[in-house]
Amino acid sequence: MCDNLIMVYKMNSPLKKQKLSKKAAEDKAARDKAYMMGPYKAKKAENQRKRRAAKKKGMDLTGKDYDHTKDKFVSVKANRGNYGKGTRK
Repeated sequence: MCDNLIMVYKMNSPLKKQKLSKKAAEDKAARDKAYMMGPYKAKKAENQRKRRAAKKKGMDLTGKDYDHTKDKFVSVKANRGNYGKGTRK
């Protein structure tokens, strides 16, 4: 019984490896690397630096995210939806 449960978990686990051909796996690795080296990673790194610096200063950052448009920490709720303007440019 227990072995069957483990087997079912492994089959449905979101962490299982994709079954890709060698070429597809190489292409995916290149895409993933390009994405992680792009502007997303730069914003994430900036956020980490600012968050660590703020914690050193003793700020309470519970429930707050760094807002790149306002350049300050705001509540998670306020940091969604682009302040009523939506996500379109």
